[in-house]
Amino acid sequence: MRFITAKKDYHNDQRKATQNSCILNLLAIQTEICYPFLCTNNYWKGDMQEDVFLTELRASLSYPSEERLDKGAVAVIECIQEIPCNPCETACRFKAIIVGEPITNLPRLIGDRCRGCGECISACPGLAIFIVDKAYTSDKATVSMPYEYYPLPEVGSIVDALDRNGRKVCDARIVRVSNPPGNNKTAVVTAAVKKEFSDLVRNIRLIS
Repeated sequence: MRFITAKKDYHNDQRKATQNSCILNLLAIQTEICYPFLCTNNYWKGDMQEDVFLTELRASLSYPSEERLDKGAVAVIECIQEIPCNPCETACRFKAIIVGEPITNLPRLIGDRCRGCGECISACPGLAIFIVDKAYTSDKATVSMPYEYYPLPEVGSIVDALDRNGRKVCDARIVRVSNPPGNNKTAVVTAAVKKEFSDLVRNIRLIS
């Protein structure tokens, strides 16, 4: 019991520590300036090109196969740093995410177990988990993402869809916004984008 309590306290402290980087990320997104010391969604790569990072990410055990992505909603875990963290594992009731011991292991996704429910999104203190559904329509995919900014977007609204560096990729339509008390103030926003952009879009910006 003492170990579990300490573990919960650690994750609460970890989530609080994440808030400062989230504020800096928002500043970068709003001003469209890329700062090399920021850590957007826990993996900022400075001036690394998007395709280079995607190659590294797709080679990790936390990224679903293209075959699984084409079947429908599935978690995409963009965590490639060995840090002591496992809320994603404990949040998944389908046991689709495995961290194990030691706690610094990179998360491993078992794609066939994932139901795309999205409960892991708000559980991740690094804001590094997304749900991608490439089977949404024939030409559109949805990307569900953590969102800790206010105001929340309205369902049906058109927003700017942004890449990992805060640059606009395309327009997106908000199809769902979820912010229950259990999410601990991390809303989950789902945006529909053209299918070819679903691997790039990881944030949104409201259009004033």
